[in-house]
Amino acid sequence: MAINLAQVAKQKGIKYFLISFVDLFGTLRAKLVPARAIDDMQKDGAGFAGFAAWLDMTPADPDMFGVPDPDSLIQLPWNPEVGWLAADLWMNGKAVEASPRIILKRQLARAEKAGYRMMTGVECEYFLVNPEGTAISDPADTQSKPCYDQQALMRRYPVVKEICDCMLELGWGPYQNDHEDANGQFEMNWDYSDALKTADRHAFFKFMVKTIAERHSLRATFMPKPFANLTGNGCHTHVSVWDNAGKRNLFLRKSDDLGLSKLAYDFLGGIMHNATALCALFNPTVNSYKRIDAPRTLSGATWSPSSVTYTGNNRTHMIRVPDQGRFELRLMDGSTNPYLSQAGILAAGMDGVKNKRDPGKPLHINMYEEGHKVKSAKKLPATLLDALRLLEKSRELRSGMGDEFVDSYIKLKMQDWQQYTSHLSEWERQNTLDC
Repeated sequence: MAINLAQVAKQKGIKYFLISFVDLFGTLRAKLVPARAIDDMQKDGAGFAGFAAWLDMTPADPDMFGVPDPDSLIQLPWNPEVGWLAADLWMNGKAVEASPRIILKRQLARAEKAGYRMMTGVECEYFLVNPEGTAISDPADTQSKPCYDQQALMRRYPVVKEICDCMLELGWGPYQNDHEDANGQFEMNWDYSDALKTADRHAFFKFMVKTIAERHSLRATFMPKPFANLTGNGCHTHVSVWDNAGKRNLFLRKSDDLGLSKLAYDFLGGIMHNATALCALFNPTVNSYKRIDAPRTLSGATWSPSSVTYTGNNRTHMIRVPDQGRFELRLMDGSTNPYLSQAGILAAGMDGVKNKRDPGKPLHINMYEEGHKVKSAKKLPATLLDALRLLEKSRELRSGMGDEFVDSYIKLKMQDWQQYTSHLSEWERQNTLDC
């Protein structure tokens, strides 16, 4: 039976709903709707002008409607009179094909027809910084290897506790919180789920972390590389594929050395085959490429990949297999769009399954020390421009995700790149003023 949001509002004391969507750049957009109007909004959606967000539209386009998904409802633990809803975008009675949540749902429907259900979990890293964003918020957090630093973790206990308490209240199953490898950096983990639920929770998590940080007079950032000398923010994603009922892990084969099935290797082969083009989605900002293949940081390692390789339980590769029946994709950074990230994984993985792409043998070496010896490994793109050009030429991702989406994404992201290249930096002044 369909959920009636008006009834839910009365039962739970919700006075307002945030009808929310994520645009192509990963920005959350929303309208705040009083509960008295939610019945009509549930049927017809909240109206938006698509051109006003990062979507490939013009002021001449008709109204775009965000139709809320009742199953996505999250009552804000820190403000229970507000309910958050993920919305699907519609225009002229049709789904907006180049909108992130629709793109993911299309991928999931294709996989379901083949008998597959992708399950994922994300590891979202973030920094707590001062309100201006110019420095980490804790001046005492100075260790050269601050990962798991108990003192630094507990100095930010009020913030971390409030976020974790919210996840506990929401039933996400959070199971650990830690100080990460960079000074001022934290990571919080919760249970994996089906890909759409993970994407919705990922989008909400970023909103929640930023909001709670502000309540403590701090600022949270998921920026890939906010400080040149510190480790960047990753968004490592754990992936497995199950049957449609979610009862059997189709990636699991206990007799295999890594515990992976033939399906898992084909899927993995698809990810590796398309990895360089996927960077446009997984690493979607100019700043993303300050994290990839970065020089060693204060802690001694970057924890980010530079080439397309996979391994067993070894964190120096783009993909590692930490346990039987799943793999961890370590390429994404904190700026990745929660929906496009999941959609890209599935589109590339299904390409691998369809074409039986062989990922080759795993490499059991330290890529940070011996990576230069692996001549056959593809290098990841060095800039956003390189990644966009690779996505633009990708027949596989165009086939899987649609020309309309790829063309729109390239168009808007190229505008972003052009704005960056027209910016005059202080480095240019210092190094070329007297040329």
